[in-house]
Amino acid sequence: MGTGRSVKRIHFTAQDLMRTRVAASIGTAAETFDSVKLLRAPDAGPAFRRWRVAVRGRLDERARPLAALLPPLGPEVDVRSLAGDSACIEEAVDRLLGAPRALLRVEFENIRFRPAHRTWARNLVDGDRETWLQVATALRACHGVAVAPYWDGVRAHLAEVRAAYVNAMAEGGVERLLKSLCGPTLRWRPPVLELEHPYEADVHLNGRGLVIAPTVFSTRRAELMHPVLDPDEAPVLAVPTVTDAVACGTLWDDTRASGGRALEDLLGRTRAAVLEAAAGGRSTTDLARRLDISPATVSHHTSVLRKAGLVTTRREGKAVLHTVTSMGMALLEPGSRLL
Repeated sequence: MGTGRSVKRIHFTAQDLMRTRVAASIGTAAETFDSVKLLRAPDAGPAFRRWRVAVRGRLDERARPLAALLPPLGPEVDVRSLAGDSACIEEAVDRLLGAPRALLRVEFENIRFRPAHRTWARNLVDGDRETWLQVATALRACHGVAVAPYWDGVRAHLAEVRAAYVNAMAEGGVERLLKSLCGPTLRWRPPVLELEHPYEADVHLNGRGLVIAPTVFSTRRAELMHPVLDPDEAPVLAVPTVTDAVACGTLWDDTRASGGRALEDLLGRTRAAVLEAAAGGRSTTDLARRLDISPATVSHHTSVLRKAGLVTTRREGKAVLHTVTSMGMALLEPGSRLL
């Protein structure tokens, strides 16, 4: 860490070291929000140049509600706290729309919104449904353009990084892991982890431990996120992992481009969308709502998919639940030999 830079110091006890663990990611909603910040940054560095060229100019006004949540100075909204760490954007949106009013007040009370956005932000804090639907629509749109096409590569990269973290812990404990994180913005000075920060601060974990989560679209500086409604829950340290253009490899390959089109050619656009949306197990009503088609249309397509052995259907109470079979999941895999 360079001389003269402010740092945030995270103080560990022996109990904190024992309770420190590694997460898979900060979640697709938080990654999407960070991707909007990267697109607005003057220079995200060479590692993101290819991605920015592919994405910039394709969101336009659709990103405005998310951009409005980015203050020019001071703290930012913790999207992970509001939307969770799910890898499914629809689950994240559902959680975002159901965020408790108390959490909204705490998350927004110290945000220095631009004057033009303050009334709109107050509507968010008040839980105004229409205003939150604007944010949800923007989150889906930004995810679809900036994150989803690259998610297979991103997910593989995050899994590889997490495996390296776990190996470091297995070989030398949490202290080996913390030492492995060190770089220009992080330094382990036992029993304190220092991270570059806009202002000086001391954080005492007090036995809660720390969750270390690798990220792709976050800025170059690690960020510490606090569970504001549960002081007993461990904070999350989001650690940037994309720092070298050469190391990116196929990270910015649009894995949906070839596989997605081939699947649509094979099944038809709507039927392919039904199969993909049912991957996590969805009811007929849920699929109809998510894909903006009628329940009758969903039933028709799931019937065809079921006869082909790609989905199974069972009744749970009044709902009819559709689940993708192993053959269907194989078909959804990018580059599947079935295509």
